[in-house]
Amino acid sequence: MTLLPKNKITDLQPEKAQGNQLFPVFLKLDNLHTVLVGGGNVGLEKLTALLQNSPAAAVTVISKTFLPEIHVLAADFLQLNIIQKPFVDTDLDGADIVIAATNDSELNSYIRQSAHDRKLLINVADKPDLCDFYLGSIVQKGDLKIGISTNGKSPTIAKRLKEVLNEALPAELDISLQQMSDIRNKLSGDFTHKVKELNRVTAVLVGRQKPPSNKKLMLLVWGTFIVFLGITLTALWLKEPVFRTYVEGINPFFYYFLVAGFVFALIDGAIGMSYGVTSTTFSLSMGIPPASASMGVHLSEILSNGIAGWMHYRMGNVNWKLFKLLLIPGIIGAVTGAYLLSSLEHYSQYTKPVVSLYTLILGSVILLKAINLNRKRTSAKIKNIPLLGLGGGFIDAVGGGGWGSIVLSTLIAGGRHPRFSLGTVKLSRFFIALMSSLTFITMLNGAHWESVAGLIIGSALASPVAARISNKISAKAIMFSVAVIVIIISLRSIANFIIKVI
Repeated sequence: MTLLPKNKITDLQPEKAQGNQLFPVFLKLDNLHTVLVGGGNVGLEKLTALLQNSPAAAVTVISKTFLPEIHVLAADFLQLNIIQKPFVDTDLDGADIVIAATNDSELNSYIRQSAHDRKLLINVADKPDLCDFYLGSIVQKGDLKIGISTNGKSPTIAKRLKEVLNEALPAELDISLQQMSDIRNKLSGDFTHKVKELNRVTAVLVGRQKPPSNKKLMLLVWGTFIVFLGITLTALWLKEPVFRTYVEGINPFFYYFLVAGFVFALIDGAIGMSYGVTSTTFSLSMGIPPASASMGVHLSEILSNGIAGWMHYRMGNVNWKLFKLLLIPGIIGAVTGAYLLSSLEHYSQYTKPVVSLYTLILGSVILLKAINLNRKRTSAKIKNIPLLGLGGGFIDAVGGGGWGSIVLSTLIAGGRHPRFSLGTVKLSRFFIALMSSLTFITMLNGAHWESVAGLIIGSALASPVAARISNKISAKAIMFSVAVIVIIISLRSIANFIIKVI
């Protein structure tokens, strides 16, 4: 839709043509008849590419033999016609486009000559010099489709670029396309006016969206943390005399929780979830009451998530609209859950198996997510983000974890971009953990500070590393391991409670 400036016309000179001179087009294959010759691996690859991009494409495949996968495709795509016979030139009489994908170079040359005799365009597999057109790598986000060509030089590079763009382009682009279509249909005036108006509306796409300034966000995060630290230290000084002499005799628990906090934070950075559930499960197995365990988890998550959120912000991984929708409801839910759990601290012998049952359920959820990790996400996005934040914050405070397992996994399963969802959830988690921790400190008269300190320092040390490895580690094996460990420890805790009751 962009008009070509007059001063650019002079650039279109034959002697200036260089590099990739292919002219990209997008064909309506459902209105054309494509003849594909070849039923082997290469033929299957070409056929799959055609049907993935144009499921309604009318394709005839001719070959003496066929792979079983092609018969499976023929059963799913009714407009796909397979003919088991040797190729003859009359097979192209009704064709619009031809693809030669046999392992016989002489036959491919014969097919090419037959196509050119009928003035048909042909693609010859793995022979760029014999092709009239190439089948490039395709990136698709809804109605947006981007073709990638290396001028036949390196299909592997095209494939890698496709992977990069698939990851980098947000799924929200399809919504923008639909909105632009509505705007375009409502515009009045001549062609020039419409082009100018659409250029004005879409100017934001070529300009970088400026995130909040580094200084302001840094002051907000660290200023909030310093205020919280001051309140916490004051409360500890007034309510916990043992805290004053804590450094004189460090409990061995500190070292156990230091290592545990570091490991759990690394796992959380790799898969975007499970810090809360692993830390809570570990704390309960070490004899920490549920409210104190949840407080320890949330206290340690303040610094670790503040660091991780800052790192994700610096890497541009935060969706600010999503952040605003999650923040306030999440805080309300977390404070309510922390208040409720703290009120029941005297009944910890009863609340502990309930929390263990919750961690058992979360472990099962993580296991199912590991099994379904590579399956395609649904295209239907979750609509009520504030309700998700409210419920996630409440359950997270009561169970000592679950914000990542519930909120992050729901956002990703609902079609949200994984990288932006992870960064947003991490940054919002800082504020939610802060408020729930203040609630716990205000409500509880005693706590296991050696475990709290260990988790805080261990997770803080791991956070900068965890944020950077979030996109570099295969998550499936880690999720399986975490899920199995959590399930086993939770079952052990529940079994011990049943034995005591009996």
